[in-house]
Amino acid sequence: MGLTERIARACAAHPRRTFAAWGVALVAAVLALLFLMTGLTTEATLANNPESDKADELLTRDFPPGPGGFVTDLAVVRSQDLTVADGRFKGFVDGLIDDLRASGAVADVRDYYSTQDRALVSEDRHATLLMLNIVSEDAAGDVVEVVDAADRDGFAVAVAGNQVLDHDFNLLSERDLQEGELQFGLPAALIILLLVFGAVVAGLVPLLMAIASILTALGLVAVLSQTFDLSIFIVNMLTGMGLALGIDYSLFVISRYREERASGRQPFDAIGASGATASRAVLFSGSAFVVAMFGMLLVPSSIMRSLAAGAILVGITSVLAALTLLPALLGALEDGVNRLRLPFVGRASEAGESRFWARIVHGVLRRPGLSFAGATALLVLCALPALRIEIGTSGVSTLPDDLAAKKGFVAIQRDFAGQTVDPVDIVVADASASTQQRLRQLQNRLADDPRFGPGEVRAGNGASLLSVPVRGDEVGDEAVAAVRDLRGTIVPETFSDAEVYVGGTTSENIDYFDAVTDPAPYVFAFVLGLTFVLLTIAFRSLAVAGTAILLNLLSVGAAYGLLVLVFQEGVGADLLGFQQVETIEAWVPLFLFSVLFGLSMDYQVFLLSRIRERYDVSGDTREAVAWGVSSTARIITGAALIIVAVFSGFARGDLVMFQQMGFGIAVALILDATVIRSVLMPSVMALLGERTWYLPAWLDWLPHLEVEGHAADATRTPAQLAE
Repeated sequence: MGLTERIARACAAHPRRTFAAWGVALVAAVLALLFLMTGLTTEATLANNPESDKADELLTRDFPPGPGGFVTDLAVVRSQDLTVADGRFKGFVDGLIDDLRASGAVADVRDYYSTQDRALVSEDRHATLLMLNIVSEDAAGDVVEVVDAADRDGFAVAVAGNQVLDHDFNLLSERDLQEGELQFGLPAALIILLLVFGAVVAGLVPLLMAIASILTALGLVAVLSQTFDLSIFIVNMLTGMGLALGIDYSLFVISRYREERASGRQPFDAIGASGATASRAVLFSGSAFVVAMFGMLLVPSSIMRSLAAGAILVGITSVLAALTLLPALLGALEDGVNRLRLPFVGRASEAGESRFWARIVHGVLRRPGLSFAGATALLVLCALPALRIEIGTSGVSTLPDDLAAKKGFVAIQRDFAGQTVDPVDIVVADASASTQQRLRQLQNRLADDPRFGPGEVRAGNGASLLSVPVRGDEVGDEAVAAVRDLRGTIVPETFSDAEVYVGGTTSENIDYFDAVTDPAPYVFAFVLGLTFVLLTIAFRSLAVAGTAILLNLLSVGAAYGLLVLVFQEGVGADLLGFQQVETIEAWVPLFLFSVLFGLSMDYQVFLLSRIRERYDVSGDTREAVAWGVSSTARIITGAALIIVAVFSGFARGDLVMFQQMGFGIAVALILDATVIRSVLMPSVMALLGERTWYLPAWLDWLPHLEVEGHAADATRTPAQLAE
């Protein structure tokens, strides 16, 4: 008796103890969420000490802020009728400043009337700029409320900057989570579960498993947030991935349990048989998913590592729930899992094989060469646009128009295009007069460059600084190209013999792009190598492992190509409700690669374990393939549609980065569950024949994991076992 079968039988035999243990875990998780979840941030930090960090260190050391602190945000006040010289204009600005100070949200406000700085007045003199030091991103919400209330009496007021942008990203992340994942993904997943199982109770059980897994994993995140800086987006990722994995794993186990009951096993023995087969496959595929996510930890980005941490934690809790809590629940329910059957759907759900998919796979097996060529051509055609992929990031210009940061950005670009709270900082670790003279020469050169605004040279306690604004969206393509040129060409031409660092928000994003893309080959090698080794060990076949790698690469390539086609080139973007943008978010391709390889392992292991299970009984590869695909296609398709529904919730949101991620995962899994699993894999296995199971003699030392479990016992009825 294997480990997973022993665990399943023990939990089913003592359901109250299992429920009590999970109850304690859930209570602890909720308490952790209430009292410890304090360390999530919208900031993206890098662990490889890039140039932008070195510039920031010099700025912090040698250029301490003045009495009012740093300027974090800018507010624009505009009147169509009045100029800044009008007394009513000044009175309105004074009243606005009083309201801002009274809110307690700002540490300092600087304006034209107190400083007489002409740079704070627009060219037409109908607008003025307020320079704010907002104390925190939470306080930015209070500032936005003051600004919204002041937008009256013929005056237009808008605010934008670092704290307001972070506040709006948090707001949008929470809104996308509520409207996309919870209001759309969760109900859609429930509908699919009801259609797959044909019974209300059976459909609700996987959702219960997913919720338990998510809450437990969130509790662990709360604990980790006390030690590590975790991105706010870990909550979105953990919730979406928890729904997908928790439901999928339960789907596999419950479907096997019902199959065993239909074959004549008693409830307790059916749970044991499910534990020996489906639970074993869940343990293997879940472990492979978790280990694949470790590949993203190679990327020195706090966002990527946070997303990886969320996926890893919820992957672990989903496997634990499927192996322990689910058998206990099945032990308590027994045949009650089939209660509240749905008319028509309920009877169809009990059929062991899908006639629709059986016809498809038999057609594929009759013409495997033609099926292989056609399906491969389709995926390659989808993948071709990926050759034109542009990597970047989405800035404030891609936010919805109703957010304060977007309104403020538009107002600043209209009236003060050369002003920013995050200029490009060129820092030289030398405060000599000759260094400052060269910085002034550079300042004059950049003044003639339309990509930059007017700069300012300052001397510090041991360094010299030239701050120059970059025009437009600070993380947009034009700004990034300008600062790359500044770093790579302009600055080296001016300073060939000095220690110079270029910092600022745009530089930080350039370093972020490089940190995400440079480790990509190592992540690819890690995930591909791990997948190959695990599948070789699991199924003792080089052909199975190699085929899985190639087919997964095809589905990932197709997802990349469709991402470029829809988001970069705008094909169908309006129809799907997406924004057309100039770039694909820098972290998305690498994240998609790791996640899709991890998720596809679920289907790969579940399908191949059934094929191998049948092959061990029949010895006929074609017959085993036909039986395996037709008996699992309905479950695999249902599981894929559930993940598609969950991640479509991401795609329905307003954050472009999550739109791209959700769309990429959704289309890749649709292709994986249909074209890959039902056409390409059967055709390849049919073409290979008995060579599918080839393992060279020199690898005979590999351990026998038997992911398919007790294949012979699991496919025979109790009466057959007694003979």
